[in-house]
Amino acid sequence: MPTYTAPTRDTRFIVNELLDLASYGNLPGFESATPDMIDTVINEAGKFCAEVLAPLNKIGDEHGCTRHDDGSVTTPPGFREAFEQYRESGWGTISQPEEFGGQGMPHVLGFVIEEFSATANQAFAMYPGLTTGAAAALQAQGSDEQKATYLPKMISGEWLGTMNLTEPHCGTDLGMIRTKAEPNGDGSYAITGTKIFISSGEHDLTDNIIHLVLAKTPGAPDSTKGISLFVVPKVLVNEDGSLGARNGVSCGSIEEKMGIHGNSTCVLNYDGATGWMVGEENRGLAAMFVMMNAARLGVGIQGLAQAEVAYQNAVAYALDRRQGRALTGPAELEEKADPIFVHPDVRRMLMDAKAFTEGHRALCLWAALLVDLTHKAQTEEERDEADALLGLLTPVIKGYGTDKGYAVATDMQQVFGGHGYVEEWGMSQFVRDARITQIYEGTNGVQAMDLCGRKLPSKGGAAIQEFFKLAGEEIGAAKEDEELAPLAEKLEKALGEQQAATMWFMQNAMQNPNHLGAGAHHYMHVMGIVTLGLMWLRMAKVAQEKLAGEPEDKIFYEAKLATARYYMDRFLPDAGALRRKLEAGADSMMALGEEAFATAA
Repeated sequence: MPTYTAPTRDTRFIVNELLDLASYGNLPGFESATPDMIDTVINEAGKFCAEVLAPLNKIGDEHGCTRHDDGSVTTPPGFREAFEQYRESGWGTISQPEEFGGQGMPHVLGFVIEEFSATANQAFAMYPGLTTGAAAALQAQGSDEQKATYLPKMISGEWLGTMNLTEPHCGTDLGMIRTKAEPNGDGSYAITGTKIFISSGEHDLTDNIIHLVLAKTPGAPDSTKGISLFVVPKVLVNEDGSLGARNGVSCGSIEEKMGIHGNSTCVLNYDGATGWMVGEENRGLAAMFVMMNAARLGVGIQGLAQAEVAYQNAVAYALDRRQGRALTGPAELEEKADPIFVHPDVRRMLMDAKAFTEGHRALCLWAALLVDLTHKAQTEEERDEADALLGLLTPVIKGYGTDKGYAVATDMQQVFGGHGYVEEWGMSQFVRDARITQIYEGTNGVQAMDLCGRKLPSKGGAAIQEFFKLAGEEIGAAKEDEELAPLAEKLEKALGEQQAATMWFMQNAMQNPNHLGAGAHHYMHVMGIVTLGLMWLRMAKVAQEKLAGEPEDKIFYEAKLATARYYMDRFLPDAGALRRKLEAGADSMMALGEEAFATAA
């Protein structure tokens, strides 16, 4: 049976020592985030997720959700009771605005809870996770009446939310959607159409579900410029806030999926359902992007989550399972075999996992801080800088983070050998659950194109130049330190590879856009490698400073330095190989005609 222990010590290190969250106490919402409060939230959230949510993970995988003849859906055994505890404990309100019933604390702590809950039980975490994004979209684009009607109960967890984009004939190309919104003459619209792949689309956790739906009004342009956003509650809300009649939206079926069985991924049928426009007509995609960007960061955290839980279980197995002898001679003479932990190939996989999970956790929590700074930094310049960096990092966190998260999950399954392939040990679920993270909220190919086609050239390349400047300054400062210089020099070389790849795009992508498409995946991975390298340089600096003072948990900081060295040795060299792949261009990739791919008779 798989187990999970929340990585509270590493999280406290990142929040308190690396990000130094307490130093932002002069900003709104940060004043209550004292070190004692931060530690309490981290420790108690970790305890709740490990003790309440993790034991339900395998149950959710085995039982799944059940659709009944009336279209209602029952979540797996224990989910409803666990959600009630989650709601009553206020975990979903931590970083939500106080004016709508939230606690108004920094997003960093909200991201911590997202990670712990997704690691313990990804399918469960998706129910409140999507609501966070839906609430953000309503807060940004909704009318005062819509905010007052929906946000307090969504933030409290009394109601949950969804996002409805995909249709049977279109996924990423949202300009092709067919769902219609006909004016009712009273300010509302009749929504008719079918949406698929709707996570948490129908369930028994709450009495109401607030759907955010993309649809087209009569005469709207037949493209993305003709999309509007609508709020469509499962149950209509009376003027006094009480629930009224059931709306015209129903669950047609639950998708049969490879993983995340505990989440009700639904086909939703809208049959003249009453909805209200959110924001401006034909500007729905811009409104939905508020939610999509929040969701993409959340999915990046899920990549970390599945890697983390798979890693924890693989370490325990490697320390217990005995096979063969260490190459340098028997490690334990009194035993017939040594633990597989002594074998370099097993250690390679475990070190790769440790280096990724701790580095990506630091990156996700830095991004969370940037979320806060985009709204709360003292100057407009600081807010704009944080927003630009966050926009640049979001596709990397989602795309690179989930590519590597899935790779780590499969490596950790490999540590188990044949036992990893049978359901008894639970590793199969981690691999299956991790796989969706590379697909939903925009496939990772879409993330790569967003990074390279939109974020790099935006505002004359201001964001990427700011990133290069930031990384270069930190590398330069670290090179002045005798202990950190070897790490900084390796990172500097990888940063140079990214800069060269950026320049190659500038010189070649305009004349042949396929060069950009052919190299975007490689570029996203180069930037992921460099960005995690920057996180490890920062962590090594903090660890070195702590070790100079003879800390009580000396082993923790020594492990940080050792893992930083491993990352620089084993991850950074890949940046050069990826740059050379990118610079090969698109010619050989696009050379074959369609007939060459057909299977010979």
